[in-house]
Amino acid sequence: MDFSKRIVLHYPPSLTEKPIVYQLVKKYDIMFNILRARFSVEGEGMLLLELTGRKGNLAKSLKYLKEIGVKTEFVSQDIVRLERKCVHCGICSMVCPTAAFSINVPEMTVKLEPSRCIGCEECVKVCPYDAIKVFFL
Repeated sequence: MDFSKRIVLHYPPSLTEKPIVYQLVKKYDIMFNILRARFSVEGEGMLLLELTGRKGNLAKSLKYLKEIGVKTEFVSQDIVRLERKCVHCGICSMVCPTAAFSINVPEMTVKLEPSRCIGCEECVKVCPYDAIKVFFL
């Protein structure tokens, strides 16, 4: 049975040019989806990944990351639509890649399914009413 975990990898500058995620695939049979990536001028890196694989392989891959100096943290997130600010314009539903936001028809109201959210924050960027917040806990 495959399990999925969302995890943030923090790379020190010495590892940003190494094929670390490739090693997860090759050595531990882990599938990955890059949800967000950020690298600083100083060379530090951050990847938000969804890792999928067998439970034992996931555990081994996390041990490998720790051994080579990559800091890891599991992600839980909350996405919140602020009802008092939302005017149900639907812009968020147009940019959401996972359909966490959708339009209820015929009411024409925005519906949010937080479990579908991957934390990409595209909805936050486009909301003209500042009615959406994403919190990583």
